[in-house]
Amino acid sequence: MRKNQSDVPAVPVIQVIERMFALIDVLASREEAISLKEISEKTGLHPSTTHRILNDLAVGRFVDRPEAGSYRLGMRLLELGNLVKGRLNVRDAALGPMRELHKLTQQPVNLSMRQGDEIVYIERSYSERSGMQVVRAIGGRAALHLTSTGKLFLAADDPQRVRSYATRTGLAGHTRNSITQLPALERELSKARQYGIARDNEELELGVRCMAAGIYDDQGKLVAGLSISAPADRLDEGWLPKLQATANEISGALGYKDAAAVAAAGSAAIGASGASGPTAG
Repeated sequence: MRKNQSDVPAVPVIQVIERMFALIDVLASREEAISLKEISEKTGLHPSTTHRILNDLAVGRFVDRPEAGSYRLGMRLLELGNLVKGRLNVRDAALGPMRELHKLTQQPVNLSMRQGDEIVYIERSYSERSGMQVVRAIGGRAALHLTSTGKLFLAADDPQRVRSYATRTGLAGHTRNSITQLPALERELSKARQYGIARDNEELELGVRCMAAGIYDDQGKLVAGLSISAPADRLDEGWLPKLQATANEISGALGYKDAAAVAAAGSAAIGASGASGPTAG
């Protein structure tokens, strides 16, 4: 259950974290590097305590030491800030279109992004009427090769990066349908590149199938995936045009200019599925 704001303590309950926040606030108040002595004076912390915490923050790249005895905010904060900014932008752009797509399909609609070798679910539109238990909550993660959106991200990688992913992860499976061999995964990714659509055929959860379309930013970079999940016997190929159109709408809101090409790829996918029946994910 999600906590209300009133349930969250006003101050950290762990002392060292409270001190860390104080140090970061001091560093954020100045553009230039600050000496250890000044940081200690401004926070009221003993110099040895200040030095110890700052050194630990430097290990994590949250703090930089441009020269001995001086500190400033580190690049890791910028990286994390950009990541959060990107997620918030995508989520804000996607919320309304996702709800409309859910009204049409009456099945869960998922928004997810890549983090390393996994996708993370950042938003979902669903209702109890979908008849399907929601098995991946917001914040949940799954391996790229087991999910429709994850396959889109792998399809955007070059072959060497895909092989490296397979080596790192071992392509571990979750169900009897999971793709656990590199040649089979490469064939699946080839289809995703060709059609701009990827699928999960009960590869993550038995009884659940998914279809996904990509969401692109103003630079044409794949930043997220929009997917529909449904009981395996209810996934309707007729949802593909609306899924693609919704993903294009979100991409357009992010500044993507080449939605027509993506739509054309989606139309090809729809034609192919109509000719040969549902495609395994």
